[in-house]
Amino acid sequence: MSQPRVKQGLPTPGRFPPNPLAERRRAGNKRGVDIIRISGIRSYGHHGALPEETRLGQRFTVSLELEVDTQPAAAKDALALTVDYAAAIRAVEEQLKGKPVYLIETLAQQIAARILGTFPMVDAVTVEVHKPFAPVAADFDGISVRIRRTRA
Repeated sequence: MSQPRVKQGLPTPGRFPPNPLAERRRAGNKRGVDIIRISGIRSYGHHGALPEETRLGQRFTVSLELEVDTQPAAAKDALALTVDYAAAIRAVEEQLKGKPVYLIETLAQQIAARILGTFPMVDAVTVEVHKPFAPVAADFDGISVRIRRTRA
């Protein structure tokens, strides 16, 4: 019998030892950093490119992933050493209810800047803004943008 053909350059399954970094990433932990996830923050805003969007407003949903070293807070069990979830949610709600912008891309950027400016322990933030009722003539569940910003 002939040997099975293996494509050049592709590793054979099980040939290499598992990569611990890849395992942490698959588990939702990027580069060994801790992630605080706040999902589904809902609030009403007047953002959008069309006049009726800014006039009537609509519901938006935001989710955050905050990259934070939680070890100091966990070691001392101290809220002051980590992100206050309620304060982060309030910051998002205030941004959603604030001055209208045309694009959800702009809204996501503003939220990211606000989180990084408010919480010095956050090294990076991923913001997803979901617009479930975007005025597009199609059958769909919504439109969202997801951005990741790091501290400069």
